[in-house]
Amino acid sequence: MLLAVTAFTLKEVPLWFLPVVTAAIIDLVAADGSVTAVLGWFAVAALLLAQNYPNHLIYTRNFMTVVRDTGADLRNALADRLQSLSIGYHTRTSSSIVQTKLVRDVENVELMLQQFTHPLLSATMVLIGAIAMTAIAVPQFLPVYALAVPIAIGLRAGLRRRSRIRNEKFRREMEHFAARAGEMASLIPVTRAHGLEQTAVSRVASSAENVRRAGLHLDMLNGHVASISWVTMQLLGASCLMLAATFSLTGMLAITPGEVVLLSTYFTLLTQGLAQLMMLIPVGARGLESVRSISEVLEEPDIEQNAGKDDVGVVEGRLTLENVSHRYPEAETDAVQEVSLDIESGTTVAFVGPSGSGKSTLLNLVLGFVRPTSGRILLDGVDMQRLDLRTARRFISVVPQESVLFEGTVRENVAYGMRDADEERIVRALRDANAWRFVRDLPDGLDTVVGERGARLSGGQRQRLAIARALVRDPRILLLDEATSALDPEAEELVKEALDRLMLGRTTLVVAHRLSTIRRADRIVVLDNGRILEEGSHNELLEEAGRYAQMHMTQTGIL
Repeated sequence: MLLAVTAFTLKEVPLWFLPVVTAAIIDLVAADGSVTAVLGWFAVAALLLAQNYPNHLIYTRNFMTVVRDTGADLRNALADRLQSLSIGYHTRTSSSIVQTKLVRDVENVELMLQQFTHPLLSATMVLIGAIAMTAIAVPQFLPVYALAVPIAIGLRAGLRRRSRIRNEKFRREMEHFAARAGEMASLIPVTRAHGLEQTAVSRVASSAENVRRAGLHLDMLNGHVASISWVTMQLLGASCLMLAATFSLTGMLAITPGEVVLLSTYFTLLTQGLAQLMMLIPVGARGLESVRSISEVLEEPDIEQNAGKDDVGVVEGRLTLENVSHRYPEAETDAVQEVSLDIESGTTVAFVGPSGSGKSTLLNLVLGFVRPTSGRILLDGVDMQRLDLRTARRFISVVPQESVLFEGTVRENVAYGMRDADEERIVRALRDANAWRFVRDLPDGLDTVVGERGARLSGGQRQRLAIARALVRDPRILLLDEATSALDPEAEELVKEALDRLMLGRTTLVVAHRLSTIRRADRIVVLDNGRILEEGSHNELLEEAGRYAQMHMTQTGIL
């Protein structure tokens, strides 16, 4: 930045020195001076103009490097912070709003730096040059210059609060619109299936109207700023010319014709620079509002606390829950109430129960996505509150109900985040996941692009790739969240075979609605309203003829 400002200072020399050349030549003409002197001044002007080119390139390269580095650093800082924030934050915040902050707000900061810095530096250089040269030529005229800056500052201060309020409102409406648009995109299959296209369009149109209205109010304010700034600065410029001419004609000051032009030109340059800065107030206000928007993420206190905690180097897989309860913010009752379990390494425990019974909350507690509000969870005998969960999760794999794939190849999706995974290891994981046969038949095999969220694959194929992703990591703890509930019978059978291989020798927690998928679990835990009602093996629970037996009869028609 220092190099950029130095180059800018040199390249802008012609802007404030050429009026001196012009004034000198006019005075030479008025006094019948020599042509040689005129050519001398021309040579000075040509030299000053020629140096602008190399210095402008130096300024552009260095300044834009700073701007682009700032943008990249902001995006990286946002991405890093987003990965540190709790799952609760991401549950509350629309992904479309997060995307807007990463893309639009950082771009606005870059635009502010690009569009504001050049006029600001230029106006500063002109002001310094004009004051210096006027102090040398006509020092009595300096007080006139002193009027321009406070007037510009006064105008800026007077409009600052209104500009901030309207920019914030416009930004909020844009974020709301982004959330609506993201919601519409994700619901298109549901919308089409129910013939609700017009309803979806109307919801987005309502939000778009709010953006239009907020944007128009902001535009009108910016129009006032631009017009007031331009008129004020032009009046000051005309007043300066009038005063210089009056002083010269009346003899109040000994000002030559060339100096009249010099003073008028300097003041015009100064007022033009200030007017340009005033007209960039909307850009600055928008940029500062984007800075505030970015700071909402960077200063968000709801982060997962891992700093300074113990790293996890080895995991055996034993899990112990001691009187664990959890209540979500603003909820009236606990989602999980005083749950105590001791899960030996390598065993499979299944959780069943009606919706809202606390099954998924238990998985989130084990993952550390949410923390117990009372009680504690031990991993291999160590309280998880003492552990850096980022290191613990290296030994955990999750297979959710709906597998999450990204726009990339099969190879990239299976080996996501594992740079040391060679092709043999990936293929072995695909074989064990019952996925190698269909992957082998794809147009480009492992290098076939699966599409956004795996759109080019069937549900069963996506789920088997998710299992392969878990297998390639060789986890010690496995969490299965209704991993087969969304599949047809044929795909479900293939996935169940793959899961049996995946679960072998690993501590596995399973959430399931279909009881047929968990019959072979070492232990089945029946939950209701966040409490444990029953626990035991499949046969033991059937013999008890309790809630599990009722659920089994409902699903199979037999007891």
